[in-house]
Amino acid sequence: MVIAIDGPAGAGKSSVARAAAAALGFTYLDSGAMYRCVGLAGIEPGADLDDGAAMGELARSLAIGLDGERVTIDGRDVSEAIRGPAVTEAASRVSVHPQVREAMVARQRRMIATGRYVAEGRDIGTVVSPEAPLKVFLTASERERARRRAAQTGEDGAAVLAAQRERDARDRTREHSALRAAPGAVEIDTTALSLERVVERVVELARERGLA
Repeated sequence: MVIAIDGPAGAGKSSVARAAAAALGFTYLDSGAMYRCVGLAGIEPGADLDDGAAMGELARSLAIGLDGERVTIDGRDVSEAIRGPAVTEAASRVSVHPQVREAMVARQRRMIATGRYVAEGRDIGTVVSPEAPLKVFLTASERERARRRAAQTGEDGAAVLAAQRERDARDRTREHSALRAAPGAVEIDTTALSLERVVERVVELARERGLA
C-alpha cells in the first residue's frame, strides 16, 4: 500500500514524504533517487544520456539500494554523489526515456507491494500506483521553488530558476509519465506553508481515510 506524493522540483516532496512516513510508521520511498542513480551511472563513463535504448538497458542492470538516507549502486554508497547539479540535470534527461521509466516503475511497484510506503516523485499517483488510497500533489510558486533549491545547494538563484524551468518543461511535456496531478489527488500549495503544517495535513488525510 502506498501514499503517493507527486509534484515539481522544489515543492517539498522529499521533506514532506520523509516526515510523513516517520509520523505514520511507513517506509519512505524516494523515487527520484532511483532516476538520479541512472543519471550518475550514465555520466560517469560519459554515456549518451539521450540514447533511450542504452539508458534503459543501464537502468535495468543497476542494483539500486535505498536504505533511509543511504543510496547505493551495486553496493557503492552514492548518497552524496547523486545530489549534485550535474546529476540533477542528468536525471532529468534520462527520465524522459520510456525504457528508463518502465524499468524504474517496475522496481517501484515491486517495492510498494511488500509493505506500507509514502512514495514521492512525479508519476507515483498517475503511473506507478494510480489505485493509491491517498494521492497528494504538492505545488509552490516557481520562484519559491527555485529559492528553496538554491538555499539547499548553494547555487546561484537565477541559474537554479533557469534550470528549473527547463526541467519543468521536460517533465510536463514528455510523452510518457508527464508531470500532472492524478485524478482524485489532493493538491496542496506549499508556498506559504511550513514543512510541519504540510506534514500535518498529509497525516490528517491519511487518518481520515483509515490508513493509519
